[in-house]
Amino acid sequence: MTRRIELYDTTLRDGTQGPGIALTLADKLAITKLLDDVGFDFIEGGYPLSNPKDEAYFAEAAKLDLKHAKVCAFGMTRRKGIPAEEDDGMRALVDSQAPIITIVGKTWDLHVDEVLRVSRDENLDMIRDSVRFCSQASHVDEVFYDAEHFFDGYKANPQYARQTLLAAIDGGATRLVLCDTNGGTLPTQISAVMADLLEHLPVDADAAPDSLPSLAIHPHNDSGLAVANALAAVDAGAVQVQGTINGIGERCGNVDLVTVAANLALKLKHDCLLPGAGATEQLAELSREVFRLADLPIDHSQPYVGQNAFTHKGGMHVHAVQRIAHSYEHVPPESVGNRRTILVSELAGASNIVATLGDDFDLSDKTKSRALLEEVQHREHAGYQYEYAHASLELLAHEQLGTPTEFWDLDHYRCIIHHRDADADTSTEAIVKLRANGETQHHVGDGDGPVNALDTALRKALRPRFPQIDEIQLTDYAVRVVNPKEGTAAKVRVLIEFSLASGGEPFRTIGVNENIIDASWQALSDAFRIHLLKTGAAALN
Repeated sequence: MTRRIELYDTTLRDGTQGPGIALTLADKLAITKLLDDVGFDFIEGGYPLSNPKDEAYFAEAAKLDLKHAKVCAFGMTRRKGIPAEEDDGMRALVDSQAPIITIVGKTWDLHVDEVLRVSRDENLDMIRDSVRFCSQASHVDEVFYDAEHFFDGYKANPQYARQTLLAAIDGGATRLVLCDTNGGTLPTQISAVMADLLEHLPVDADAAPDSLPSLAIHPHNDSGLAVANALAAVDAGAVQVQGTINGIGERCGNVDLVTVAANLALKLKHDCLLPGAGATEQLAELSREVFRLADLPIDHSQPYVGQNAFTHKGGMHVHAVQRIAHSYEHVPPESVGNRRTILVSELAGASNIVATLGDDFDLSDKTKSRALLEEVQHREHAGYQYEYAHASLELLAHEQLGTPTEFWDLDHYRCIIHHRDADADTSTEAIVKLRANGETQHHVGDGDGPVNALDTALRKALRPRFPQIDEIQLTDYAVRVVNPKEGTAAKVRVLIEFSLASGGEPFRTIGVNENIIDASWQALSDAFRIHLLKTGAAALN
């Protein structure tokens, strides 16, 4: 039976507890708007008493014109021996003006006895009093109770674990959030515990308005099972899943709500995100934007939305996908805002060549496509890798099919590095001599390093004939050793990413040589040549 499953995002709070993750106030507000646009139900902004940034967030978030999501303030139960109305943390939660407040409390008797060091009855009172105080605030719509270490606590003392939930219910909680805080619970254990709770507690699996409180799940990924645990909980009756975008968070992270949302909507046909079609198609862009704002590298192997999720490399696979897409794809890539990618490598077949290069090349002659494939395989054996250097692959295809691709005759280039002593700055000078349009160009370029200096000198030499080269700018540079056993004499592979001033998709070129400068020259030259081809410049005959 399909039903509405709430998605509660805690990227802004739990997600920032991951190593190396920090979000500015502007970042947090930007992510809030992104989540609202896609249709997340709840957005946990942080703990308003913990730092000035979180306090400022709630003031600024209140000014946002959110169309769907509700902002949640997160905090702990009152301190022992202090009435809730006199506790600074409780007052900060209510003063945040957030319509939803999430209270975290201790479920595991180990934590009550050894960490809080309060009586177990006092812990129950702390939970009950805190939830009741927050729920009585006039602007608060609901209070969610976050049962920390619930499954470990249930395993150790199920009776007491249930008592903590009953205390939250008595205080007025509308959601009982079962946290697998240590991330060590298995899906079958999740299902069994939830079945017991639904049998023994006054809770509702339908989340009807004004009904009994409902169960939610907050899984961590320390066993690599967070998504499986979330889906098991939903199957057992949970009406809400709490997690983060891209699964960021402390240790091994939280459950990835991008993957959860895709599974709920596309596989289980539950109602989540914005009603109607189109919400899941925004998931890939949402994932990339959060990676960017968090200054984290994109996970290309992320389910559904990663670059590799619908990438095909083996020739047999590509041939099948070209005929019947779902033979190697469990959902259409566009259903989550992704796209299919066909790679060309030594594992490729002729189908890869045709599918990758598309309609820009006439490869109907199987002899030509086979010859190009053999050249690719030969070069990959020598260290080239065309999977993510599509521009160099296009250039190679032009060469193999007889298209003129040379725009200058190189006489020579030379790089000189000036380094006098440890205190002096290092400078680099590059000299390039070539002939273009019948004229000799001999130029010197200075740079921060040999690649920058070569780029400067080559541009000077080509600019009089081909001014369009100034549209290209280097945006990324990577180098990797191909055969490390050779030590400092090893061959290196240079991959350079370029973008155009006019915008559009970036493109990458590749160079391979024992000399890192020459490998870089190859990649630079390829970038200029492919751009000149695409802009219709006249090549040498």
